[in-house]
Amino acid sequence: MRKATVFSIVIFLVVCALSNAASAQKATVLRVVTIKTDNVPAYVAEIEKGRQVQKSMGLSAVTRVWQARFAGPEAGTVVVSIEYPNMAAFAADTAKADASPDYQNWLKGLNKIRTIVSDSLYSEW
Repeated sequence: MRKATVFSIVIFLVVCALSNAASAQKATVLRVVTIKTDNVPAYVAEIEKGRQVQKSMGLSAVTRVWQARFAGPEAGTVVVSIEYPNMAAFAADTAKADASPDYQNWLKGLNKIRTIVSDSLYSEW
């Protein structure tokens, strides 16, 4: 009887671990980049060019630009969110972007009009 209980507990723990690993593969991943720029409209226009580059490359990322309105001393802060369906898509898109001369040239141009304040990666629960 004792062996059966231990075996049941081990099986339960294995199933839980596999379930957690499977859900981690499905969890949305969000990259949040806080930037400083003197010209928000020009920055947004450059992000639109980047969206076109991403689309032409078949990347899965969804990129949005946000500006804080009611944030006390942080009002006006610009944040870019880049959403991926899961961690595998993030890894695949990153590899494609790193290998793409078009993407790298766009990124160099973008770096001329912004300074990255922070760059974080979040996983959905």
